Amino acid sequence: MKKSSVILAALCVSVCVVGTSEYLVAGLLPQVAADLGVSVGAAGQTVTAYGLGVVVGGPVVTLATARVPRKLLAVALMLLFATGSAVSACAPSYEVLLAGRVLSSLGHATFFALCLVVAGRIVPAEQVGRATAAVVSGLTAATLLGVPLGALLGERTGWRTPFTVLTGLALLGTALLAVVLPRQSAGPAGARAEIRVMARRPVLLALATTAVGFAGVATVFTYLAPLLTHVTGFPASVVSALLLAYGAGSFLGNIVAGRLTDLAPAATLRGVFAALTVLLACTPFAATWQPTAALAVLLLGLLATATIAPLQGLILRHAQEAPTLAVSVNVGAFQLATAMGSAIGGAVVAAGALRWTGAAGAVLSALGLALSVYALPRRSGANDPSGTRTPTAV
Repeated sequence: MKKSSVILAALCVSVCVVGTSEYLVAGLLPQVAADLGVSVGAAGQTVTAYGLGVVVGGPVVTLATARVPRKLLAVALMLLFATGSAVSACAPSYEVLLAGRVLSSLGHATFFALCLVVAGRIVPAEQVGRATAAVVSGLTAATLLGVPLGALLGERTGWRTPFTVLTGLALLGTALLAVVLPRQSAGPAGARAEIRVMARRPVLLALATTAVGFAGVATVFTYLAPLLTHVTGFPASVVSALLLAYGAGSFLGNIVAGRLTDLAPAATLRGVFAALTVLLACTPFAATWQPTAALAVLLLGLLATATIAPLQGLILRHAQEAPTLAVSVNVGAFQLATAMGSAIGGAVVAAGALRWTGAAGAVLSALGLALSVYALPRRSGANDPSGTRTPTAV
């Protein structure tokens, strides 16, 4: 096995462990609430606290560690995550649990960005999309397997057990990275260089494309279960199966998009957003008949994560000299997109229009498509608009 494949596998596993933490508590809310003496709504704020920690911690931690050697930084961030998970597992009160969740989240965006940058630099230029997809597959695996298994374990043994297991896995991931990752300096690009790159118009457009375009997915997915139950008429057991199929589709869509990104980045990005726009616009009508509703869920799974590889590739293309801050902020942009899409979808549902969340999502995806036209020129090489690839230490 190639050394680059071993490194990619280690990065994928580590990202899967970190990604599992993000929504793990969502399947444990009743147990957390009962044990710590708070409402289920208050327990749900631990998910919000994690998301805010990712958005705020991403740029702060990235800039503060711009000069830290990459291997040391990766190991340190995994240890930080393990510490936060341990605090959560042992939390005697709701406030301590919140603190543990925030502590775990602070390095999330920087770690993910670091993994993507490393992945993009250990493979040939024409395989960057596939390397990105390999790392992102850790997140889709976390959603597909990690979160449901964590919830099942929590139901049988208590909500603290999944966090304990997560702590152990994080420590194993730390050891794996310490063994596999090569020693690499931070390179000459410091905090100022990272900020200068972030301020570039193409980078800002790419970030806006992520925040607006991906929000269309979140607008529908957040309320997908009630849509399938109340509008389509599926029983809860079938909805669970469809959500599992959605996760499997997401895994496949991410891998396929990674390969297509290497071949035609602009066409892949615009093609995915165009397909999403059409699919989301058709969802209100597809939801009224069970066969078409099931097909819509499968297609949404395929297309949702198909946006990640081309969007991250877009950031890497425009921020080659100092990409870590831009990529970490883009991770936060996905979080922002989820929050924005959930809020917009919530407003639609509150207005009594659950069936029409897809229409709102289609508008956002169409805006993402429009932004992508300006963010990525029609003629671009597989790596950057100029067709060159500037070496960057990772």
